[in-house]
Amino acid sequence: MIMLKSWYKSAVITLLLLALCLPKAVYADGSAIEAAEASDLEVLQEVLQLLNDNNLEGVQREEFIENAIRGMVYTLDDPYSDYYTEEELQEFENDLNQEYVGIGILLRYVQGKLYVTEVLDGSPAKAAGVRKGDVITSVDGYPVTSVDDIYLIQGEENTKASITINRGGSKLSFQIARSHFALPAVSSRMISAGDIGYIAISSFSDQADEEFAVHLSKLRKLGMKSLVLDLRDNLGGYVESAQNIAKHFIKDGVLMYIESQNGILEAIKISEGSSLNMPVVILTNEWTASASEILTAALRDNGIAKVVGTQTYGKARIQNIYSLSNGGSLKMTIMKYLTPKREDFNYIGLEPDVEVNLNQTAQLITAMHQIGLTNMEISGNPWELNINNISFSGYLDVIQDGSKVYASSRVLAALVQGQVSWTANTGVLTITEGSGKKQQFKRDAGSVKILNDETFIELGVFKKSYPNVDWSYQQGLLKLKVKTK
Repeated sequence: MIMLKSWYKSAVITLLLLALCLPKAVYADGSAIEAAEASDLEVLQEVLQLLNDNNLEGVQREEFIENAIRGMVYTLDDPYSDYYTEEELQEFENDLNQEYVGIGILLRYVQGKLYVTEVLDGSPAKAAGVRKGDVITSVDGYPVTSVDDIYLIQGEENTKASITINRGGSKLSFQIARSHFALPAVSSRMISAGDIGYIAISSFSDQADEEFAVHLSKLRKLGMKSLVLDLRDNLGGYVESAQNIAKHFIKDGVLMYIESQNGILEAIKISEGSSLNMPVVILTNEWTASASEILTAALRDNGIAKVVGTQTYGKARIQNIYSLSNGGSLKMTIMKYLTPKREDFNYIGLEPDVEVNLNQTAQLITAMHQIGLTNMEISGNPWELNINNISFSGYLDVIQDGSKVYASSRVLAALVQGQVSWTANTGVLTITEGSGKKQQFKRDAGSVKILNDETFIELGVFKKSYPNVDWSYQQGLLKLKVKTK
């Protein structure tokens, strides 16, 4: 989602509202409008009057008006334009600024279990004592049996959720009051071995640019020499936030081109910015959208960053919000934007320089390789991930079959800087290294298993093909270690 940070506050009255409020439709300067347009407005007024006077079910005037506005907006065939009531606008703004009502946990459902992957600081769940790695077994007395049961935890502010968890074999129960909380838009890590900084931007909120500046300054003071910028799952936000963040990378250059209703292409330039002067890798996925794509394309096209991950969402349109006289608001697409190289990727997306599909842990490992981290120690389980003893958002899934342990083929391929391919009709999985060398693993030989459409390789067999990769699996924790030098 892309929004302009400084919204126009002047009232914009739609044609329908003019017809309802005035005896004769007029322009703002008082002049009569064209006869054909006046006739259109008279028809709308006529329909409303007939409904009001004769409809057996009665007329909910406000609802009729709102639905008429929505009908006009939806006729545009523009998925990004919309009409909001005051309540809907507040909810939209809260989403942009990552303000929510709940108990403050992040969850992942896998292999029949609902894991707590993060407990947010300052949240009701944190205060109650919920921990990362807890398995939620029931909510309000209903057993957790599917991913849809996540919705049982949601609810209105000041109501309570009763959850039962399994923690290391112990059964614990919590009564947690749902309340309002906000997520920070920016987080960061530092991998000292390699002086690699990592910054994740989850939304371009109205404070994201200020938050980014603080995290960037902290990492530079710690001696950062390269940066991984994670924009995965970032659906966008305010253009100004993205532009202000771009100023930390681009000294002078084009941020993007915009084109409004007049069809004239205009360059939006950055001047008096600063150069980061270090290698940068951007992580993207299919939910990297809008303002995230502005920043990605700007850093890519200006030769500042390499892009790793999957093709982005493909939203190259900018909206503004206009206040209406009835208290509602109109969110309307007002311009298209193109990348600095004048690429219009709307409904298409931006292609990464290095493609890594589906597995977010594999994407992160690949980004670390691309930025220059040569020796990696990866550890994790279904609810956590650590790289060189630093916690990241992600996980390591395994399949255990007797004494054999299987790990994700995408993660293993990323560790050895290879690409994985699966041929279903032959049951052969191939890892192709950068040099072109191939290693094959066969399902019939017991080297490959499939779970939820993802392929896994038996680690003992993998070790024989890649002796530079060590592994261990104890008490549900998988550890992988690779040395490339």
